Amino acid sequence: MTDTLALLKQRRSVPPQFLAAPGPEGAQLDELLAIAARVPDHGKLVPWRLVVFEGAAREQAAEVVARVFRERNPQASDDQVEFERKRLLHAPVVVAVISRAREHVKIPLWEQELSAGAVCMTMLIGAYAMGYAGSWLTNWFAFDREVLAAFGLAEDERIAGFIHLGTPTAPITDRDRPVMAEIVTRYGA
Repeated sequence: MTDTLALLKQRRSVPPQFLAAPGPEGAQLDELLAIAARVPDHGKLVPWRLVVFEGAAREQAAEVVARVFRERNPQASDDQVEFERKRLLHAPVVVAVISRAREHVKIPLWEQELSAGAVCMTMLIGAYAMGYAGSWLTNWFAFDREVLAAFGLAEDERIAGFIHLGTPTAPITDRDRPVMAEIVTRYGA
């Protein structure tokens, strides 16, 4: 139990541009995805799914992002287009967590969406426990229907997050954390 608490106290997000190979792959990646799927899921609806971008598929996805960015921003410079193209190329593995929350007679959409968020966080914690680091991001293309369709999402599916995974290339630093007295209240006190 102490090891788990120590891990949770140390976990930090690492921006994708500071992640490099190696990243989780093969059986280790499969294990990480299985761990990420072990989240609270009221009604066992599995209101999420995963799309893995690795190897040449990252390049294909990056080209989709660059093309759509160019179409949406014809005035953009080549450097700006290249910046957008590289967003999915920094980390060796990127996993899109897809929310497929749907109306249900008993389970609210909000609970289903939170379950997808739990997948994202559990994947980050699992990656850190395996010796990797990561980042949970969305970016503009997570909300662009043309990009989402190219990535295989149905019209009623959304990106909960892109989880960028790899090995840190620089020391992991912490950020300022909330002052607990400012965010915690005790009911009835």
